[in-house]
Amino acid sequence: MRPLLVRLHRWMGVATALFLFVAGLTGALIAWDHELDAALNPTFFYARTAGPALPSLEIARRIEAADPRFDVTYLPLGVEPGRTLQMMVLPRTDPKTGQPYALGFNQLAIDPATGDVQGRREWGAFSFARINLIPFIYKLHYTLHLPFMGSFDTGTWLMGIVGIVWLFDSVIALVLSFPSVKAWRKSFAFRFGRGGYALTFDLHRSGGVWIWGVLAIVALTSVSMNLSDPVVRPVLSTVSTLQPTPFENPELMRKGAPGQTPLTAERVVQMAQAAGREKGLASPPGALYYVPSFNGYGVGFFAPGHDHGDAGLGNAWLYYNANTGKLAGGSIPGTGSAGDIFMQAQFPLHSGRILGIGGRILMSFTGVAVAVLSATGLMIWLKKLGARRRSAAAAAARSGVTRESAAQS
Repeated sequence: MRPLLVRLHRWMGVATALFLFVAGLTGALIAWDHELDAALNPTFFYARTAGPALPSLEIARRIEAADPRFDVTYLPLGVEPGRTLQMMVLPRTDPKTGQPYALGFNQLAIDPATGDVQGRREWGAFSFARINLIPFIYKLHYTLHLPFMGSFDTGTWLMGIVGIVWLFDSVIALVLSFPSVKAWRKSFAFRFGRGGYALTFDLHRSGGVWIWGVLAIVALTSVSMNLSDPVVRPVLSTVSTLQPTPFENPELMRKGAPGQTPLTAERVVQMAQAAGREKGLASPPGALYYVPSFNGYGVGFFAPGHDHGDAGLGNAWLYYNANTGKLAGGSIPGTGSAGDIFMQAQFPLHSGRILGIGGRILMSFTGVAVAVLSATGLMIWLKKLGARRRSAAAAAARSGVTRESAAQS
């Protein structure tokens, strides 16, 4: 059995090493994406004008009126003092061509005191420019910037499959790390004095053993986040009842009565605010998310600047049909079935935010460790591959000498 596990670990490790090396280093950085982005792009994050902020919904109306080529799709409802209001936009359809307008941007930074646009960028663009660098790294982490093939998200699927292989390989690696009961202490040791191959081997084996639990969580959550709908939720639903996601709920797309006026964004926020009080949510409505294709709204509950969630299971969200005004689903941390709570925990666990600042530090360290484990694994494989080739060449040479001697005799 052990020789088979060794082969599986070898080939699973080689197949995923480069992907995990990239994911590890990028993950170490994006644990601090907002802080790094603000340091690199202060004019995109810090408002030029001091003073009270205009209402976010009023700013959004002004922006859409000034440039009718797009809809505001994500809008913070509050802003931290001194910070810009950062909204996401989606192009509308050009009636002349039937195609979406070519905007060249999908995110705006607005001076909240004046409503003026301070900056534009294409979040997630393949670009090393300073304004795009952190979003580029963030998207690289989970898609490698691979293109869609039709409607198939190649990068997200690939990294999800890498996560599945990594999860299975982690179990195999743990088994291989403890070859016998008597030698268990060696699996935790680092031979710093030896250096060279011995230390490389210990960094790979013992390093993985020390943080195995964290690595397994990161691997599992990477699968859950990349392949949630096609893989994880269907599997999880066999053992636990799951609330449908808003986009699985037909109520989100239900059309209103003939002549019925769609709800305004202000009305949706008022409804969500009242619903939040009824459900005992401590935080106010913090952001409005609009999905034009569904004509639906999502309202998140958090204080300004805390859209990622500070600790625990993250922020609550409620979703509304813009035609009928009916609640079409929601996610309130800590509520629902065991499966619902499991799904709520995936991003907080993967990002480390479930433990606050300490968790983010842990994830940065883990990201570097994943890169080291991947690199040392490749180094060990290459060294053993070279040894096997030299051994095979020597055996072939001996065989040739033997045949030549036999021929001469």
